[in-house]
Amino acid sequence: MEERRRVNAAILGFAHGHVNGYIEEWKKREAYGVRVAAGWDHDPARLAQAAEAHGLEACRDVEALLARPDVHAVVIASETSLHAELVVKAAAAGKAIVLQKPMALTSAEADTVVEAVNRYGVPFTMAWQMRVDPQNAKMKALLEEGRLGRTFTVRRRHGLSVGLQPAFADSWHVDPKLNRDIWADDASHPIDFLLWLLGEPESVTAEIESLHHPRIPMDNGVALFRYPGGPLAEVNCSFTCAAAENTTEIVCEKGTIVQNFGDAVSCNVPRAPGASGLRWYSTEEGRWVDSGIETPDTHFARIRALAEPLAAFLRGERGPIATAEEGRAALRMVLATYVSAREGRRVRLDDAGIESV
Repeated sequence: MEERRRVNAAILGFAHGHVNGYIEEWKKREAYGVRVAAGWDHDPARLAQAAEAHGLEACRDVEALLARPDVHAVVIASETSLHAELVVKAAAAGKAIVLQKPMALTSAEADTVVEAVNRYGVPFTMAWQMRVDPQNAKMKALLEEGRLGRTFTVRRRHGLSVGLQPAFADSWHVDPKLNRDIWADDASHPIDFLLWLLGEPESVTAEIESLHHPRIPMDNGVALFRYPGGPLAEVNCSFTCAAAENTTEIVCEKGTIVQNFGDAVSCNVPRAPGASGLRWYSTEEGRWVDSGIETPDTHFARIRALAEPLAAFLRGERGPIATAEEGRAALRMVLATYVSAREGRRVRLDDAGIESV
């Protein structure tokens, strides 16, 4: 049997906590074939903490780290404001790249990422856990198989409780210079889910509000994406949500798909033993069908589960979870919601106003 390729990776920035899950998983099993040997962060204290926690070499010079021939790939998990700059440097150094969400702050920065990836021809993927979650994959397969007929509406609710925590107001996640705000940061997940599930929409109408803490803006929002001829697709996000249950509802011609416990505020709270995570009603069968796909005990388990497909990508055994172009498309969908909410109108995805956000 041919031996699997071994990949030495470096972490560029430890701001996004998701990266800690990947590192921990890769350390647990040699079969992943990924060794994280070093890391860089512009924040010395955060770098020292990560190096100690994971047993990594702490590097203060990102250019020197990227120049090392023993580093084959990077995972960029810095603040969003640094994504484009770090992608350009890593791509120029010929490294494979895993990039945390969202791709960038602006459409222009996203263009810079796409241009660098294409110019240097490096392997690149966005790190979206929704695209590899087994329940989400089953929903996508059901729609593609057409067993429930035409799709009329898709609703994805997504939430966090961070807006209820006063200390979150001091985090980089809500600093407009580093990450815009919590809507841009985390509504990107369900918005990319729609992109993956249904393709790129024609337009969006959105309302985004700051309802709870004045220093944690844009904490609640609803976006309605229009696909000509259907379906109508809704993203509903509250980042001041203590608990929930239903995550996805897809209404089709011959039935309805229901997913529960698909985000942190629904997965991490107590639920009835044996409660179904994903099921669908089929009018042809006249009954509810349980998918049999278990819901993980915690939402962070879904994030940790990205370690395997990311490792397969870095080993060259699978394609990207999401391409640079898809990352840019998801960002434009997010930015279009701001234009819509600001100007009170339906916004096409090719609207020039997106460039000004």
